[in-house]
Amino acid sequence: MSESQGSEGSTQRLPVLEKAAESELGQSASAAAYEPLPTLDEEGGGEGRFWSARRVPAGILALLVLVGAGGFLYDVAAVRARRPAMHWRRSLARQLTERPLDDTWVLLGAGVAAVVGLWLIVLAATPGLRDVLPMRRLHADVRAGLHRGAAATALRDRAMEVAGVQSVRVRMRRTRADVRAVSHFRELDDVRADLDATLADGISGLGLARPPALSVHVGRPGRKG
Repeated sequence: MSESQGSEGSTQRLPVLEKAAESELGQSASAAAYEPLPTLDEEGGGEGRFWSARRVPAGILALLVLVGAGGFLYDVAAVRARRPAMHWRRSLARQLTERPLDDTWVLLGAGVAAVVGLWLIVLAATPGLRDVLPMRRLHADVRAGLHRGAAATALRDRAMEVAGVQSVRVRMRRTRADVRAVSHFRELDDVRADLDATLADGISGLGLARPPALSVHVGRPGRKG
């Protein structure tokens, strides 16, 4: 069933006929979940995500290790040279000796160390660069990726070519492209069907290793005032 919620400017509101059955896409006029039209099957869809260099976390960790190891090395060398240990190491040794394991500060320090360690493990085990979508590899020695923003812009430009589309907003995710369009004329079901076909072809043209599913929602512009 299609519903017209009103239009802007001098566009005249047209009567809407009730539909006895849903369209073959299996959804109502404006927006609903449905199985997207299939995109072209791509070969070599096993490409994984790009791995981030993690320069900032690695640099911070290397700096902390360097400062800590340098401080301990200097203090050990000073003790070997028959000089007194530095105050911070004597204070740290005394605190570790006197404080029980269930002390609040000991538990807090252990918790912080565990969180930082878990964070470093996650960074080491995950690829990162979630905004870069891997593309199909046509040559063994060449690997390319497409930024999500660029993919969303390309799909938005394709959607604006469909007759009746006034504005489009595209949100590109790793596994799905959410498209919300506003149509100021034509039947909403017809606009959505054209958007399905156009965007499915556009997704295939992006050359992604794992083409995302397509979700299209079409509505009328709201009233002003």
